Amino acid sequence: MSDREHLKQVIDRLPEYKLAYIANLILDIEKTDIEEVDPDEWDLEMIAEANANNDGSVISLDELLEKEGLTYEDL
Repeated sequence: MSDREHLKQVIDRLPEYKLAYIANLILDIEKTDIEEVDPDEWDLEMIAEANANNDGSVISLDELLEKEGLTYEDL
């Protein structure tokens, strides 16, 4: 199923009062002219650095807090 088809199904399930929010968002996006540019050398360096620092593993917030010796109250 394409993104377009999936979005149409989601929109069809929304109650009427939420449609105005979606309509305004879509109309604003449609008006926006976003230029797509190829990444420059700096972008490519940042991407490479991020890839080198991210092994794809994840931990839960609870595990991170424990690892750093923090609690939810510290946040």
